[in-house]
Parts: sequence; structure tokens; C-alpha cells
Amino acid sequence: MRKVLEDLYHGEIRPQNREIDMDSELGKAMGRAERCEEKLAALLEGEAKDLLLRLIDADSEISSTLALENFVQGFRLGMKLAVEGLEEVGGA
Repeated sequence: MRKVLEDLYHGEIRPQNREIDMDSELGKAMGRAERCEEKLAALLEGEAKDLLLRLIDADSEISSTLALENFVQGFRLGMKLAVEGLEEVGGA
């Protein structure tokens, strides 16, 4: 456990920087989205293109915020499970 905490402290654990397999369903969906974004951006000009780029930025911010919230909730749930598991061991 100490090693994990030290790695986390030193920034060696970065769950947000994981590699995405571009052959996975997620990777394929990301590729499709990127191609659609490029095609749509090429069709638009001026205010419409600016609006598209702002929408993409907002969506990215939403995704990042949700990822952080999911990570925090998952960590909290994991800790609750660990505490309950320890309580059962101690009470048995």
C-alpha cells in the first residue's frame, strides 16, 4: 500500500493518461467522431464554425469533469467496500 501512495504522490500514477486502443469500440467511436468533426468544420465558416468549436470545447470539459467525478465516486465506493470488509473480518 505504501508503494501505491508514494507513486500517487510522485505523480507516477495517472489514470487519466491511459492509452486507448484505437481498435477497441471506444477507439473506433473516437475515430468516427474526429472524422465527423473535421468534415463539419471544413463545411462551416465564421460564426457557425466558432460555435462548433465552442460546442466541442464544452463537450470536452463536460467529459473531463464527469471522468473526475466518476473516479472520485469509484474511489469512495472502493474505500467503503474495504472498510466493510475489514469490519466483517474484525467482527467474525
